[in-house]
Formats: sequence, structure tokens, C-alpha cells
Amino acid sequence: MRNMDWYDTLNKPFLNPPSDIFTPVWTILYIMMALSLIFYLKGGNIKEKKTGLFLFIIQLLLNFAWSGVFFGMQNIFLALIVIILMWLFILFTVIAFFKHSKLAAIMLIPYLVWVSFAFYLNLSFWILN
Repeated sequence: MRNMDWYDTLNKPFLNPPSDIFTPVWTILYIMMALSLIFYLKGGNIKEKKTGLFLFIIQLLLNFAWSGVFFGMQNIFLALIVIILMWLFILFTVIAFFKHSKLAAIMLIPYLVWVSFAFYLNLSFWILN
């Protein structure tokens, strides 16, 4: 799983939250992401929505990859590249979802904000370590 011993040795950025906040935040964000996808896919022609679905899957894969790169590979710089790509694909997903469901797009905004904060943390870890 995660190598928390390695993480504990890192110099932490100023706004680094306590570790126990991440699980509830990510749980809420994953629920909102799932609901967003449901609202996006609800009704209409699925063929018209394949771009948004593709973007959603790519950002989700990048999301899962980030933990493996940061904690598993302990590669802070590569994780920074992954999170930049993830942020871009979340933004593209929000734009694609907005065309079919404003609610679906709006439900992804907290996720985009959190990943923006995570980018700050990742960048800070890279600079400090």
C-alpha cells in the first residue's frame, strides 16, 4: 500500500492538512464524482456523451495513478506531472459535462478545487524535498 514511513520523513508544506482529513474528503469527492457521472449519463443519446465519458475515465485513471506514483514510487516530480494532467482532464470533463448537464459539471467543481490544493501540496513537497 502506501509507504507512510517515507511520507513521514518529508518536509511538509505550510498548509499541509492532518493525514486523517484525506479519507473523509476523498470519500465525499468520490461520491460527488459518481453522482456527477450518473447525472451526465442520464437521458439522451449516449453516443453524444462519449467524449465526456472518455475524459472522465482518463481523469479517474490519472487520479488512481497519482497515489501509486507519489507513495508507491516515491517520485514527487513525476507525481507533479500526473497531477497537472489530472487537473487538466478534470477541467476538460467539467466543460464536456456542462454541455449536457450543468448539475453534473457543478458537482465536479469541489473535486477540481481539491485537486488544485493537492497540486499546491505536491509542488511544495517537490520544492521542499
